[in-house]
Amino acid sequence: MQSKPERPKRPVPIDIREIGAPIDGEPQYSDHRLYFQLHVFKDCHDPTSVIETLGKGESNKVLYDDLNHPTGIGVLSVAENPSTLITNSRISLKSLISNCHLTYRPEMTMIGRTYSSGREPNLEEWLINKPRNNVLNPDFPWAIWYPLRRRPDFYQLDPSDRGRILGEHAMLGRSYAAGGYASDIRLACFGLDTNDNEFVIGLVGKELYPLSRLIQDMRKTEQTTKYIEILGPFFVGKVHKQFSSYS
Repeated sequence: MQSKPERPKRPVPIDIREIGAPIDGEPQYSDHRLYFQLHVFKDCHDPTSVIETLGKGESNKVLYDDLNHPTGIGVLSVAENPSTLITNSRISLKSLISNCHLTYRPEMTMIGRTYSSGREPNLEEWLINKPRNNVLNPDFPWAIWYPLRRRPDFYQLDPSDRGRILGEHAMLGRSYAAGGYASDIRLACFGLDTNDNEFVIGLVGKELYPLSRLIQDMRKTEQTTKYIEILGPFFVGKVHKQFSSYS
């Protein structure tokens, strides 16, 4: 007598909320996150009209002067709803091209979302407040933004090895933050980046040198030396003006 074929197993429901460290034994969950998008332009000979255009929107934005281009600027938009990047922010960006006669540099576009690792003691602070406050902090005028992609074999490592490798990187970043040298904005961009990058990193601080030195020191870590496949391009900017929709 033939045995009956096994019925296909029902798919297990997936919880895609962000998760933080447990509080009193209960894990933290959140479905809130921020989206950051950097657009870069050239041919900005007078920022006055650019400032007027960006000031009309309701989202949080930062206007950077591009260190590596004499007429270059960068516009960073921050929104909790990604649709805002297509509606309010896009209207402003299209106006920069048509009315301010700027030339768009699509190869420099970066986009990412805040994410959790499961170890954050204050999940909402990590996902919303900290990254937004870092980019809008008037005491942090310098910024370096860059995308990266890891080698595929990193994801085949044992979870404990991945944790150890990432921990080395995180400890270095925390040391710079503790000294007041640099603060970071870590964003995931899986499926969002046109070049298949996986993360976007923003480093902000009072001075440019510590940001560059932090990247230099990170080159020595196991993650960078063994498991980073692509790094960059780098956008280096100094804040020209910040636009906050929060009082």
